[in-house]
Amino acid sequence: MRLPLTTLVLLAALAITPAHADDLASAQRLWLAGQKTQAVEQVEQALTRTPADLQLRFAMGVMRMELGERDKASVIFTRLTQDFPDLADPYNNLAVLHAAAGELDEARSALEQALRLQPEHAQAQENLGDVLMRLALRAYQRAQKVALTPSDALAGKISRTLALTGTLNKTH
Repeated sequence: MRLPLTTLVLLAALAITPAHADDLASAQRLWLAGQKTQAVEQVEQALTRTPADLQLRFAMGVMRMELGERDKASVIFTRLTQDFPDLADPYNNLAVLHAAAGELDEARSALEQALRLQPEHAQAQENLGDVLMRLALRAYQRAQKVALTPSDALAGKISRTLALTGTLNKTH
């Protein structure tokens, strides 16, 4: 599964209020210049002024996610799904975190919710495909493990699915 588009690009899909556009633009410039700590600090400062701001909270979640701070990002995206249950992007990002942790059923559930909200969400569609492929591999491997005799057909499915999921892991 892919992480969100480079940093704050997904924010373009959300309506950015003029009051916070400067904070976000400044943070994005810092981030893209490799000054990630300063970018996080910029968003944190803006959040102290307006802690409920959707765009700033989403930006912080994306930054935490890209920094590998999965627990912090998960808390942010979970709260966004609670506070803004009609938005697909927080569910998609939460699903990416679940999938990265091997929580495939939770990832599928979050992606299905994202797609109920926005059926044409391309990234959520792609991510769901990746999760379903990993779920299929898990099911094939479990079936082979409990089978009374090894199945060549099942071994072939496992091999083909491993090849696909290996490709997914290398490109995403």
